[in-house]
Amino acid sequence: MKLIIVESPTKAKTITKFLGKGFTVKSSFGHVRDLPKSDMGIDIEKDFTPSYVIPDKARIKVAELLKLAKKADEVILASDEDREGEAIAWHLVEALGLDKKNKKPYSRIVFHEITKNAIENALKNPRTIDINLVDAQQARRVLDRLVGYELSPFLWKKIRRGLSAGRVQSVALRFIVEREREIQKFEAEEFWTISAKLQKEKTNDEFEANLLEQNGDKIEQTITLKLFTGDYKTKKSIIADKKSAEKITTELKDAKYEVLSVEKKETLRNPSAPFTTSTLQQAAISSFGFSAKQTMMTAQKLYEEGYITYMRTDSMNLSLESLMSARKIIEKEFGKDYSLESPRYFKTKSKSAQEAHEAIRPTDPEKTPDSLSEILEPGQHKLYRLIWNRMIACQMQSAKLNSVKADIEAQGKKNKFLLRATGSTVVFDGFLKVYASRAAQAESFLPELAKGDELSALAVMPLQKFTSAPPRYNEATLVKVLEEHGIGRPSTYAPTISTIIDRKYVDKNDDKRLFPLEIGFPVNDLIVEHFPEIVSIDFTANIEKDFDEIADGNKTWVPVIRNFYEPFHKLLEEKTDSVKKEDLMEKLDRPCPTCGADLVMKFGRFGKFIACSTYPTCKYTEKTDSEKKEDEENSGIICDKCGAPMNVKRGRFGAFLGCSKYPECKNIMNIEKKTGVKCPKCEKGDIIERKSKKGKMFYGCNKYPECDFVMWNKPTGEMCPMCKQPLAFAAKGKVKCPNKDCGFEKDGE
Repeated sequence: MKLIIVESPTKAKTITKFLGKGFTVKSSFGHVRDLPKSDMGIDIEKDFTPSYVIPDKARIKVAELLKLAKKADEVILASDEDREGEAIAWHLVEALGLDKKNKKPYSRIVFHEITKNAIENALKNPRTIDINLVDAQQARRVLDRLVGYELSPFLWKKIRRGLSAGRVQSVALRFIVEREREIQKFEAEEFWTISAKLQKEKTNDEFEANLLEQNGDKIEQTITLKLFTGDYKTKKSIIADKKSAEKITTELKDAKYEVLSVEKKETLRNPSAPFTTSTLQQAAISSFGFSAKQTMMTAQKLYEEGYITYMRTDSMNLSLESLMSARKIIEKEFGKDYSLESPRYFKTKSKSAQEAHEAIRPTDPEKTPDSLSEILEPGQHKLYRLIWNRMIACQMQSAKLNSVKADIEAQGKKNKFLLRATGSTVVFDGFLKVYASRAAQAESFLPELAKGDELSALAVMPLQKFTSAPPRYNEATLVKVLEEHGIGRPSTYAPTISTIIDRKYVDKNDDKRLFPLEIGFPVNDLIVEHFPEIVSIDFTANIEKDFDEIADGNKTWVPVIRNFYEPFHKLLEEKTDSVKKEDLMEKLDRPCPTCGADLVMKFGRFGKFIACSTYPTCKYTEKTDSEKKEDEENSGIICDKCGAPMNVKRGRFGAFLGCSKYPECKNIMNIEKKTGVKCPKCEKGDIIERKSKKGKMFYGCNKYPECDFVMWNKPTGEMCPMCKQPLAFAAKGKVKCPNKDCGFEKDGE
């Protein structure tokens, strides 16, 4: 009997289907050894030697695998093909004693898809464990443990207990905090744009053109802001106020319009490359609102069930077999006109990507999304369709579009204006055939125009705008900026974001944008000021390059750790003595009413509070202004169980209402988060934030169940001009009417 060990039971179940008798496939349920939780587990004096232990939750599984290994003729380690998987294989050898007391023949196999051919080929081509990959993973684990184990207590002493710091998470937090401050500092400038609805003389053809120039001066300008994360560009125009806009509008209404030139050309639109880990996360977040963690968990299931290739990769390569299969399905589903004569290849950007690895693709392109609609869970089906579409599209013909650009002169009484109208029609949809909606979006029609055609203005439309502040990151844009700066690797993006959210350093708003919470600012500021190298983009990226060098066998891991740790530890000792907690506290300009000392703002387990600076000598505390306001807004609410007043209390999940007769009455209630919008249905209640049983946020009337009005997106406070329903914030900066029969939509302010 040959024992094959993989990480997950789903993967074990899938592989078992492809093997005959003589094989037993078992799961290790992930890592079987790790650094201890009770202490650092690293012997700094002995070349940072890690002391691995078998966690309690893994002991029963290791014992089971040990029994099976003793009975087996050979042990085959089939964990994932990345550094983490290589480390798991190495830890299994150590935990099962395959090199020592329970000496047993063993081998390592790898595959980037779980199919019959891939498994059989892997079994025919076993190899030994790549100790360079193991060392690269071990170096990351040791370095992250050193940073976390030594820097976190520093935060406990200087801010409050329970905080943590991490090498990659601290940089991610810095991006979010810096962006928030950039938004706060940004001063929006008013500007106006003008468009005209024009009609060709002697026809009924109407189209729109945008004002481009006045007397040769360009209307639109681009402002470039120099930000922490790079240049940010925003648009404005030279029309600075309403008065100027009205003056131009009046002149344009009476102007004489003539077509100056018409330019027609055929353009090609090429498909995007197949997915890597980061681009898959970005697409899933943008398309479905999935979090990075949710995307990776869903992709993991698809991989383990044999539907897609390995989902942690930064390679854009596709195997010849998959390219031939894609061509076959393209010709079958769309016709020969849509297939390529020779495959389209994409250049992998990352230097760390291994050429043997592949992009994320379906293991069998002939399994179309429609054919799996009844088999896959809804979330899995969405993600599979996204992956299938992307891989198939990248091997289809480019789309051909006819684009038209018409420049139009408007001669006013005093000024000469230039307007431009553009349009495009799809000549051949090519890869857009896969994305039916995108083909429709590519169409924007212009009537047949020629130089010298006279036009008339049916309407001139001024529009007030403001320069836009740099947007907050969502998970997709944060993953993108981390990848662009070489911070982290495909396997680290999702856990990094989850960590800073779980630590309550940041949160997501209704648009799923990330913003810092109260505690996020001081944690970031303390690390940036006193440990700038930890949150330096270049330093963090260079450490990642060192890990790549270790994985390639060009560097050994111990010197890399030593070069970082020795100056870091020395600096930490200096800062522990020199940085005083009281110097970091925000001083309030008023004395303690009990002892007369300064009052300061402190951080507790549940947020900010005001306290005496001489604590513990004086234990005076009071609530912040925001807490007092919250108390005031929720005063007068009566317990629906005993009739006593309800008081605002605060716990680890925020404020809530608790009965004043506690512990006799243990009733608690949620605090209503009002949106400031009256219910349009009953006209008595307020629209408040609510949560479904599955934890999804929605908005409904607080008079429920008497009134059952609900909407999924947060109301803006405006009413729809068409149907008088409350408008709601929507994706991509839009504001929409939630009434599906109405369909009103506009750009958000």
